[in-house]
Amino acid sequence: MLSLFQRKRTHPTTGPSPTPVSEPPKGLTRPASAASLLATSRRQRLLEHIWQRTSLSRKQFASLYLAPLERYAELVQAFPASESHHHAYPGGMLDHGLEIVAYALKLRQSHLLPAGAPPEIQAAQAEAWTAGAAYAALLHDIGKVAVDLYVEYADGTAWHPWHGPLKRPYRFRYRKEREYRLHSAATGLLYTQLLDRDILDWLSGYPDLWAALLYVLAGQYEHAGTLGELVRLADQASVAQELGGDPSKALAAPRHALQRKLLDGLRYLLKEEFKLNQPQASDGWLTQDALWLVSKTVSDKLRAHLLAQGVDGIPANNTSVFNVLQDHGIAQATADGKAIWKATVTSDTGWSHSFTFLKLSPALIWESAERPAPYDGTVQVEQDTAPEPASATADAPGVAGMRIETPVHLSPPATSGSTARDPPAEPTAADGVDALLELFAASEPTATDAMASAFAKPAGQTAAKTLTPTHAAPEASGHAQEPSGEHFIEWLIRAIRSRKLIINDAKALVHTVADTAYLVSPGVFQRYAQEHPQTALLAKQEGMADWRWLQKRFEKLQLHRKQDSGLNIWTCEVTGQRKSRRLHGYLLDNPHGFFEQLPPNNPYLSLLKS
Repeated sequence: MLSLFQRKRTHPTTGPSPTPVSEPPKGLTRPASAASLLATSRRQRLLEHIWQRTSLSRKQFASLYLAPLERYAELVQAFPASESHHHAYPGGMLDHGLEIVAYALKLRQSHLLPAGAPPEIQAAQAEAWTAGAAYAALLHDIGKVAVDLYVEYADGTAWHPWHGPLKRPYRFRYRKEREYRLHSAATGLLYTQLLDRDILDWLSGYPDLWAALLYVLAGQYEHAGTLGELVRLADQASVAQELGGDPSKALAAPRHALQRKLLDGLRYLLKEEFKLNQPQASDGWLTQDALWLVSKTVSDKLRAHLLAQGVDGIPANNTSVFNVLQDHGIAQATADGKAIWKATVTSDTGWSHSFTFLKLSPALIWESAERPAPYDGTVQVEQDTAPEPASATADAPGVAGMRIETPVHLSPPATSGSTARDPPAEPTAADGVDALLELFAASEPTATDAMASAFAKPAGQTAAKTLTPTHAAPEASGHAQEPSGEHFIEWLIRAIRSRKLIINDAKALVHTVADTAYLVSPGVFQRYAQEHPQTALLAKQEGMADWRWLQKRFEKLQLHRKQDSGLNIWTCEVTGQRKSRRLHGYLLDNPHGFFEQLPPNNPYLSLLKS
């Protein structure tokens, strides 16, 4: 099957060494060879990881994987993956491409493809599906080079990626008029530049794989089945890693990384979720000189958005969030130095209401040409400005009818005028690449498009309750599902399988103990409540904390194992090198709906019985 890739080929990395050249004129970048671009130790480690996830010899790997990766490197050169979001530094697109291929191949190992086919068919097609997953991942963003960037040579001649690799020093800028999702549709212009005729001939011989790959390349992930899900999850993991989702990566992040995350989050929410300048209930109002955002709404949704991207360390207390926004120069202070403003909004129809606000400069969010029209009414600041209590909900009139959950696949639009940050330094012994490559080491995740059909008690016991799935992915209707015990379980499955919640880590909220899953309480319930602010509204009606309200709903499902004494909560002792501590939580009766393959028990945790 792979014999056609055996013949000798010449690749950029095996050619003669490039002749030393002088520095290009200021403002221009000289194109580099694939060998030079891929020579960094970080990228070499990623290439080694990719090879290890295949079952090919080095010679076969060079034809089937390395050649397309080299062509990709020569095409994307030093372009960033985005203007101001993830991998927004010179060379970021190449790093993102290698990372997402590495992730996709690791995820692919958990699937027998094509799904439902006889084992002998799956075995015969295994390498083709592995290669298809790698190509789909590598090409998912290549259209950005065609439609998001304007590239030109020193003499002003425009370069387009269908011209082939850059030959002379170049410069580039982001197109202000670019359309956010157009790059997905533009992939079809370029994939033949990376995948040669022999590869396409080979892939087209597998109809199921060929159809799924074409759907991915057309941006129609909903029709691409498992292949589309692998790319989506791998992309999400690479983005979360680069945005500081891993602690070791965050330590090496640029000085103003948190400020960048907060601003990117606000820009995304203002484009995709917030409603501005509504006649009455609104998330904020834009005047000529200020952007007024309802404080409770912006804090809850910004926290939920960042947590959904795997960014930890976001304060759970609203007052702390306000202080962080003020400390980073995003929220403007009142005359007495406070972050919260109190103002009255009056519409031109006579409607009027007072709110507590965060005040931002519109220039932080929009370029002048992109700024929405200002509000027709007025926003009048009151003198007695005071901080909003963290638990207040009265100032969030738009919350009840708005979508709270953010999409799993996040690509906030880049904003014009921001500058690309510096590329990451070469890795040290504690580089974040280790976390990237080991992120899935605890267990093998699978696609998150379906829950287990039921969570039954082990054989020989009476099932207390069978839980049938309602939704396992963000709802197609565009409205968030109301918080409940069932929705908590669905969220937990998605979070575990997509690695938004890490298992058996020092600060993990889920562990494997006694051959089942152990949910740390109240931490895991608090995490859900932070991502789903509507929980607080429901809990307030019953006069209890949001996490405790959710915990009660979870207990009613009777999916957990009780102690002989009837207690719901189990205690685990955590033993480290120098000290020990205790955790409290729930043991699930049947963990197999959460894991495709149950990870080994955490050796540092021991279950204590009352």
